Amino acid sequence: MKSRLFYGLFIVYAAMVAFVLSINGVFTGEIESVSNLVINGAFLGIIGILFVMSAASFMRLNRLTDELEDAAGDLKEAYKKAGNQNVWNELEKDKDFFEEENLKKAFDRFLQQMRSSRVGKRYASSCNIEDYINEELLDRVGSSHFNSAISGTMTGLGILGTFIGLSLGLGSFSGDDIYTISDNVGPLLSGMKVAFHTSVYGIIFSLIFNFIYRSIMADAYGKLEYFLGAFRQCAAPPVSTGDENTAAMLVYQANQANYMKELLELAKGEAKEQTQALEQMARSFVEQLQSVMGTELKNLGAALEQASQTQVSGAENNKALLEAVSDLAESNRHMQENMAHMLKQQEQLAEDLAKQRRELESVCKEISQDVSSQLYTFQQMRTLYEDKK
Repeated sequence: MKSRLFYGLFIVYAAMVAFVLSINGVFTGEIESVSNLVINGAFLGIIGILFVMSAASFMRLNRLTDELEDAAGDLKEAYKKAGNQNVWNELEKDKDFFEEENLKKAFDRFLQQMRSSRVGKRYASSCNIEDYINEELLDRVGSSHFNSAISGTMTGLGILGTFIGLSLGLGSFSGDDIYTISDNVGPLLSGMKVAFHTSVYGIIFSLIFNFIYRSIMADAYGKLEYFLGAFRQCAAPPVSTGDENTAAMLVYQANQANYMKELLELAKGEAKEQTQALEQMARSFVEQLQSVMGTELKNLGAALEQASQTQVSGAENNKALLEAVSDLAESNRHMQENMAHMLKQQEQLAEDLAKQRRELESVCKEISQDVSSQLYTFQQMRTLYEDKK
């Protein structure tokens, strides 16, 4: 019901137009001042245009929030039919879950982000639906940057009309004696009439619009929270926790380390076989040619033996490399633990920011109430001033 309050603006507007036309004698045919009628008509025309623009933005916002409310109901119904089981898999495949253009685009961006972080049947990303469908989206669709300024604009128009009316009245007021002055009292009062009439309906429209605007936005934010709550309960994507990611990475690293160990053991075994074969060849070669080439072959045998020792040393280096890889896996495990700690700190920071936002909204609400109270006090003081006159 609150989302349709803006229709009341046009009812009040029509009543105010009828009142202005009546006091200016339009219905009786006794128009006292054409200038008063023109000025009031111009101001009411400007206010009417502003109301039409606001109504258009409110209608867009209502379409969006109504669809959010319907979507929340659909999620709860699907959740109940599924035996209180998460319905994310069905929702992810539903390309027509939202029909409203802004919601459809926001939800598509959310789905793309989730798909890019998919790992098996779960998602590694901590992306939330609130990052795409939130109060900023409602403010943009509802043109909050425009509607939040209309209340002040109404008050400003009322004050402007006051100065214009007084200027017209004083501009037509002239005379040097009591007789000429009395002849100009009528135009002066006519100008003051314009001043007071524009101030009255400017402040009335400002107060009514401010109340309606805040009620509509509060209703929209409530429907948004209702949808987000239903989404978290019924269709929240299965996101992997930090511990699961760490465990998966450690398993992967352990498998790689075992694979490298097998390769090094195989290489080490082949090195031993090659060393034995070289030693046997060297001894056979030395025995067969020693009688021919003398002691120089002993040096050749020593060189071959040194080569075999070099291969053994290479096998030992490979073993040291395996140990270094194991140390690297342990370092990665420590790094994942530190990342999990940082994620917890970020969650705490997000909670603190949300708390500060709520406090800021409370302060803004108190400021708005103070401003409304001051406007009411100003109206009462002006009424007293008119009564005294």
